[in-house]
Amino acid sequence: MSQIPNLDNAPINLTSIRDQSQKELLNILRNVRGRKCVVIDQTLSGPLSLLIQTTLLKENGAELRHLSSEPIQTDCSKIVFLVRCHPSLMEFILSNIQYDISKGLKKDYFIYFVPRRTVACEKVLEKDGIHNMITIGEFPLYLVPLDDDVLSFELDFAYRDVHVDGDTSSLWHIAKALHKLELSFGVIRNFLAKGSASVKVVEILESMQAEDPVDSEDVGIPEINTIILLDRDVDMFTPMCFQLTYEGIIDEILRINSGSVELDASIMGTPQDGKKVKVPLNSSDRLYKEVRDLQFGVVMQVLRERATSMKQDYADISSTQTVSELKDFVKKLNSLPEISRHINLAQHLCAFTSKPSFNGRLDIEQTILEGEAYEICFEHVEEMIHKQEPIISVLRLLVLFSITNAGLPKKNFDYLRRELLHSYGFEHMPTLYNLEKAGLLKKQELKSNWPIITRALKLIADDSSSTNPNDIAHLYSGYAPLSIRLVQHAIRSGWRSIEEVLKLLPGPMKRGGDSTTSDMRNVHANLGRPSDGRRSVALVVFIGGVTSGELSALRFLSSQEGMGHDFIVATTKVVNGNTLLETLLDTTVRN
Repeated sequence: MSQIPNLDNAPINLTSIRDQSQKELLNILRNVRGRKCVVIDQTLSGPLSLLIQTTLLKENGAELRHLSSEPIQTDCSKIVFLVRCHPSLMEFILSNIQYDISKGLKKDYFIYFVPRRTVACEKVLEKDGIHNMITIGEFPLYLVPLDDDVLSFELDFAYRDVHVDGDTSSLWHIAKALHKLELSFGVIRNFLAKGSASVKVVEILESMQAEDPVDSEDVGIPEINTIILLDRDVDMFTPMCFQLTYEGIIDEILRINSGSVELDASIMGTPQDGKKVKVPLNSSDRLYKEVRDLQFGVVMQVLRERATSMKQDYADISSTQTVSELKDFVKKLNSLPEISRHINLAQHLCAFTSKPSFNGRLDIEQTILEGEAYEICFEHVEEMIHKQEPIISVLRLLVLFSITNAGLPKKNFDYLRRELLHSYGFEHMPTLYNLEKAGLLKKQELKSNWPIITRALKLIADDSSSTNPNDIAHLYSGYAPLSIRLVQHAIRSGWRSIEEVLKLLPGPMKRGGDSTTSDMRNVHANLGRPSDGRRSVALVVFIGGVTSGELSALRFLSSQEGMGHDFIVATTKVVNGNTLLETLLDTTVRN
């Protein structure tokens, strides 16, 4: 199964986005004639695998390598570096070129920055006059389709950049990507934005629109009716909760990266001396599309039923008489690899979800969300620290504890901070500073608004049936993701009915039609519902990352009777609580 997803069922023509990026990449390769060694920044491997087959790169004379501090082993005389704009990567490039010079090797060097060149990186390349030996270009890759309803800006550190380091370059990147979408699909006239980063993106986008207006005659009727922009900072509660959908649990335990998961071959039933296999996870896999958004327990039932049915089909084959019956049986056999793949995956995941500690974790999360038994929650975090459980697991629960209580009382804050450093080492002081700066771990100064927010938005549901769900809360066993509740209200009323609640959440709000916005972005009461009966398309932008659980919740909303909207998500990255917090660890190596 290809890692490149089939986008034929997307609400808009996402294939055109992928085709354009593929064309631009191939043009780069063709402009460097003959054999060439293409050296790729490792963080780009995943996004590129979603755009183009490796065989197509090789057909265009490309020999592939990953960029590192080690010298590149190749006899190609042309070296093409395909990298993001990080000064540390420039140092790697410099060391490789200097190595070639020291060996008396004469080569042609090309650097293509993704998505654009920066002065900071070019300054690094000016060392020792090496800059003059390099041809510099750009590969404007701003958006990568992960699936038929998900686009990624592939900005792993966007949350940290904005909320810790004060670096807003990622916001320009997001605005540029959205403007490119408008140039293809028309100006998105209706918008709602919540959070400081979201409002800033809107302002940059409006500036781009003024400088490079979209010609409505060329583009035609806008295909995206509404855009809803949300800072991850507005809802840090949801990513701190453990996800319970099939896709969410795979991500939590095995880590999905750029639409695939890498596993030991033994997990998939083919032991090969520790060899790794890459398993694509997208809607091209029909069974995966059917079960990805279901609670894990329900998925186990579905797989059990499929396996039982297949077993019965094998038993019945001896009595099969007609060609038509044989054809039907062969069709069923075609689904066997999918069933086998997911049975193996689910069996592996069960080894984790069946542990008492798994249910214990869910129970303490629920207790924290319900705002009850403060002392029990405090003692649970304290016990985790003393047991020296993985620091990222401790921090994740501690952040949830802190943000639902508007911080921790000074004595508890000081105590837990001291215990963390004693247990895990004082090298984690910068990490705690990063968490404080982001407002995720702090001393309590004001009364928590969390109880008011949960009541007003009905975030804690009484009925969370997974077999007959009627609300998004069933995906988290009783907790409705705050972010998706905001989307729900945005589609229904444009946030007018919840303005007082929005004021309790971080950051400003901006909507189309405000006096500060351009005339082209007037918001309508029906949020752009087409008059011809078509389903509206709403683009939901998550700045700082979205979880698989939130994607599942949006798909559930879209499937509800009377919704009338298809959702496309654009996100800086698909994250979970661990991967999001890991970007704040001071020990994180940033390539």
